[in-house]
Amino acid sequence: MVPNPFRDERGLFTRTFDAKIFDDNLGEPGASARFVQDSQSRSGRGVVRGMHGRGGRGEAKLVRCAHGAVHDVVVDIRPDSPTFGRWQAFRLDDEQFRHLYIPPGFLHGFQSLTPTADVCYRIDRPHDPREDIAVAHDDPDLAIQWPQPVTTVSSRDAAAGTWQQLLTHLR
Repeated sequence: MVPNPFRDERGLFTRTFDAKIFDDNLGEPGASARFVQDSQSRSGRGVVRGMHGRGGRGEAKLVRCAHGAVHDVVVDIRPDSPTFGRWQAFRLDDEQFRHLYIPPGFLHGFQSLTPTADVCYRIDRPHDPREDIAVAHDDPDLAIQWPQPVTTVSSRDAAAGTWQQLLTHLR
């Protein structure tokens, strides 16, 4: 979804979520009602958060960048998918206000492209740390191309496993 902000001499106004538009685009009436948590992160330029996912039933996310810009990356971890193991990147920013829907079965991460980037997540399940899975952002098998030098990752992300370890977990 790409909102159409109203701009005038004061600045802008944009709708950041509309359940009907979301459901119409997803093709699943009532899907929007399943979101149970909104979260927000703030990162400085070059910071990478990810690559994170959920085991079990997974989780769906609706992600947007409320301030600044990020290079957002998803990796398909659904073993029966034709795109299994492939990654795709998207630019999310505060100019276009594009939203990215990430269905269950994907790893997710991003890099801040601006001095400050606020990323908002709408999530369909409560967090259960026992289901957390992660792969290193610089795993050579995934070969994710980050557009800027990586300045900071959390200690948790620095200790994330490899793609090969995740494959063992998924089997």
